[in-house]
Amino acid sequence: MALRLDPTNPEPLFQQLVSAVKHAVAVGAMAPGDRLPSVRELARELVVNPNTVARAYQALETEGVTRSRRGSGTFIADRRVTLRDDERRRRFREGLDALLSDAVHLGLSEPDVRGEIDEAIGRFRFDGPTAEDEG
Repeated sequence: MALRLDPTNPEPLFQQLVSAVKHAVAVGAMAPGDRLPSVRELARELVVNPNTVARAYQALETEGVTRSRRGSGTFIADRRVTLRDDERRRRFREGLDALLSDAVHLGLSEPDVRGEIDEAIGRFRFDGPTAEDEG
């Protein structure tokens, strides 16, 4: 697992690590049951304070992305849905609105945005029915 952090990014390092692990799971680079490196191992690999990694691991566990087993380590958890459908969609729309606002301010055209979204969807693993399954 190659996780990368960008010290020049204004996003806090622990949040970058949370996002990197979630991305690895979303694209299938990590799967339920996969073990994450220990806090010390990953801190040494990323050249960050172990507290940064511990904070990220705690956030991942709180969000249900990982689970810890005392003496065994931290593992990618089975995906579980803990939010109601309307709340999941609301959160998704918030992120999508922010993304599309950025696209407008970057001067991207609607066809360019649609193309980028279609390409990105191809890189991620989605569970559940697709439009083809429902039709």
